[in-house]
Amino acid sequence: MHLTEPGRARRAARAAIALLLTAASAALTAHSAQAATSATHEVAYHGYHLRVPADWPVIDLATEPGTCVRFDVHAVYLGHPAGQEHCPTHVVGRTEALLIEPLDGTGTATVDRDTVVAAKGTATYTPRRTTAAETGQIRLAVPSAGVIATATYGTGKPSAERILRTGRLDGQARAGAGRLPEATASAATLDVAAQPGTYAGKGFDACAAPSTSTMNAWGASPYRAVGVYIGGNSRACAQPNLTSSWVSTVTANGWHLIPTYVGSQAPCSSFGHRVSTDPATARSQGTAEADDAVAQAQTIGLPGGSVLYDDMEGYDNTNSSCSTGVLNYLSAWTDELHARGYLSGVYSSAGSGMRDLAAQYTTGAYSMPDHIWFAWWNNAADTNSGTYVPAADWPDHQRIHQYFGGTNETWGGVTVNIDGDYLDVSDGGSVPPPPPAKYWVDTFATAPVYGSPTSTTQTGTLNAGTNYVYCKVWGRQIGDATAYNHWWLKTDPDVGPAGQYVSAYYLSRWGNDEAKDNNGTVIPDC
Repeated sequence: MHLTEPGRARRAARAAIALLLTAASAALTAHSAQAATSATHEVAYHGYHLRVPADWPVIDLATEPGTCVRFDVHAVYLGHPAGQEHCPTHVVGRTEALLIEPLDGTGTATVDRDTVVAAKGTATYTPRRTTAAETGQIRLAVPSAGVIATATYGTGKPSAERILRTGRLDGQARAGAGRLPEATASAATLDVAAQPGTYAGKGFDACAAPSTSTMNAWGASPYRAVGVYIGGNSRACAQPNLTSSWVSTVTANGWHLIPTYVGSQAPCSSFGHRVSTDPATARSQGTAEADDAVAQAQTIGLPGGSVLYDDMEGYDNTNSSCSTGVLNYLSAWTDELHARGYLSGVYSSAGSGMRDLAAQYTTGAYSMPDHIWFAWWNNAADTNSGTYVPAADWPDHQRIHQYFGGTNETWGGVTVNIDGDYLDVSDGGSVPPPPPAKYWVDTFATAPVYGSPTSTTQTGTLNAGTNYVYCKVWGRQIGDATAYNHWWLKTDPDVGPAGQYVSAYYLSRWGNDEAKDNNGTVIPDC
């Protein structure tokens, strides 16, 4: 993972991260020494040609097999990523980068639900949208050259598309053999248990899932759990090992997995893909990305009942609109995972994401994750969260503590750069039922809320703006007697206990004898 711990250790960690990123950037820059002086230059691979910015390094993975394929820096990678990449742990986010591989079904070279397939005899990219979630990448299979290109982007999707539109074939292009290789879960994964399951002890996470040989070598380590990045528009490292076969093998060998989705980040962060500050939009993002996380989990054979952890990197939680956006996103993430049969987890720094969640733990204003994973680099292998999260919150084997990071460790003769974790988790209990449907409504003014539609004692306040309600009941009139204000809406107000009522008089959109949401849908009776 990629967060520093609060306090003095944060400064030391930042220095370590800076050294890692500087070294990585210097290595990539060295490859650009022969770049053309024009704005672009042409890259060719297996008869497939693209024009890319002239200062992008071009790295042949066949001759430099240990290179970490990173999507957070500008570069072109040719060939398959190695089984064991030499990646720093602290890599997150995406920018414009390009990976071109043989289309042979190995590693990441498979055709998934989002892959665009060029027509026979062409390298033509035709944009299309297949999912609600923003994936941060475009995958283009070119069967006539036997290659597949993955173009990643942060805020520069048009730039990535412009590169793909320059594609052409030459006389050396040869079609790949057989049908297009698809990414599917194998039958062997039917025996995989829900992850991470029941476990108390040490674990680690690395940017790229280690090879099975590395996992076998690390059987000599004190770790028995490993964090893996299953998807998300801010996942920065290629994952050639993360397949259903890998999942089946390593779990059969006794490893517990921490499935992690690196999606949109806080509104006040500098990442290319960010959560909106608008509550309704933030929730729609959380829902869409939870759906994508489930799809990615199912592709690699992770069954329902598994905990899927959203990676929300550290942010400035003194910025109230930023925190509100994050909380709305994570609340919808949890709701949708429950609706899809998975448990919800959240990874974040102890001082930002965890502190914000803990402040809402008992309010009922947001759906809380089932498990938490907090970054606090105090070198204490336990699940004590200090003053950041009260001990009474998530107390029942629902915690992971990331207690150190960015460290090279060698076990069984194999070195990996890792963050260290301590887990106290359990697979006890079932996935909670989905919450009642929520209907988004715009309120034109700050509104008083009451414990019941007949009460005259105000017990809370609903702020003006976009809010949600559950249902409607008949109640007393307030305000102008000519207004259609006899419907009362059940909601969780901004101030006061959850499950109270506000008059439909304050809705920006409502009709004769009906209370409607922002889409014009009639809100049902309670």
